[in-house]
Amino acid sequence: MRYVSTRGQAPVVDFADALLAGLARDGGLYVPESWPALAADEIRALSGVPYAEAAYRVTRPFVGDSIPDATYRAIIEDTYARFDHAATAPLVQLAPNHWLLELFHGPTIAFKDYAMQLLGNLFNHVLGERGERVTIVGATSGDTGSAAIEACKDRDAIDVFILYPHNRVSEVQRRQMTTVASANVHAFAVEGTFDDCQAMLKALFNDAAFRDDVRLTGVNSINWARILGQVVYYFVGAAALGAPDRKVSFAVPTGNFGNIYAGYVARRMGLPVSQLVLATNANDILSRTLATGTMKRGEVIPSLSPSMDIQVASNFERFLFDLLGRDGSRVAQQMAAFADTGELALAPGLWREATAMFTGYRLDDAGTIEEIRDSLARTGQVLDPHSAIGVAGGRAARADASVPMVSLATAHPAKFPDAVKQATGRIPELPPHMADIYSRKERFDVLKNDVAAVKAAIRARLAQKVQA
Repeated sequence: MRYVSTRGQAPVVDFADALLAGLARDGGLYVPESWPALAADEIRALSGVPYAEAAYRVTRPFVGDSIPDATYRAIIEDTYARFDHAATAPLVQLAPNHWLLELFHGPTIAFKDYAMQLLGNLFNHVLGERGERVTIVGATSGDTGSAAIEACKDRDAIDVFILYPHNRVSEVQRRQMTTVASANVHAFAVEGTFDDCQAMLKALFNDAAFRDDVRLTGVNSINWARILGQVVYYFVGAAALGAPDRKVSFAVPTGNFGNIYAGYVARRMGLPVSQLVLATNANDILSRTLATGTMKRGEVIPSLSPSMDIQVASNFERFLFDLLGRDGSRVAQQMAAFADTGELALAPGLWREATAMFTGYRLDDAGTIEEIRDSLARTGQVLDPHSAIGVAGGRAARADASVPMVSLATAHPAKFPDAVKQATGRIPELPPHMADIYSRKERFDVLKNDVAAVKAAIRARLAQKVQA
């Protein structure tokens, strides 16, 4: 399996090199040179097998000869051994033909664990084989940071730096990043939005001298392995509901387009996905794009669902690459124009193709509170604000009631206690391994919204480690 850049000017690489590079040298994102397909019998055989076995079968074609079969199987087994539910990603029925896929049974109780734990183990293996070390820098709107820290803490060959928007994540999300005492973990609160953090991350990657000097790599969903780890639960959920002999739809709380793009990848691999509902909060750039045919950047609006407070969805570029016939030069032109003007207009034919693939849905804070409250009364399920948007979208935007709809529950409600209390009057309990999080000592730096300041802080921390 070989990987190409969405902008067409970077070298073609294998899986291991794509993993360590994160972002391609030309500023593009790595994608497979071609899409592997699972036959109907292979999809059917996923029903009832352990999650780790399903993960191995779904993801193995993307790894190629970068990792031997037995070694990769051991990596997968180790990855999902830390999840606290026997099914790993269980389905819970909400209503006739409407299901909730619980993706919060990993160590940081959010869906990012399903890919990030795999990413951490892959880094550990490849770096160990090569005798190398890397500096990971990630940007987070809340959940990526804690999942990356949990996956990479205490690893000898990795230093991990996380940029998050100061005072724009929940207290639990912040403490999951700032209370980890590991010497290789560094949390930076940036005085800006997630989009600012993400822009700085891309600027770091595009500074070739800095990138090479610190051996920079990424854990955001710009890293292909992050997408790969998320493809699995689409297959697992669909197979449990009768795929491939039955079509299945998914509703996905969406910010950076990575999670729903994994559903698109599953469809390209042969999973019979009838509908992908792209559910946004008031930061609705993606649902507006589907409604109008033009992606138009706006101001980030702080919300009760902060992990979706995003106006620049980096993974849309991967979908655009396919829309434009895998023409990297056209993608580069479109992305440069979007960076300059804040607008990206899809030609009518491409717009029709996008809306055939995705259905947009938007829910603001008032609607989110109502959905959390009503869901508890209707189903007995307590939802976090992101999952509530997915459930509402799955119910309101579904095109065919005869097709099972799976709404993705992307976080445990205890990660967002203020929103849940506002809606229900209850404060959801944290799981036992996080029960003392409010009493743990925090450790973080507040940085200006400035690339030079971030570079200086990273260099200073790395120099301190060398001196120590």
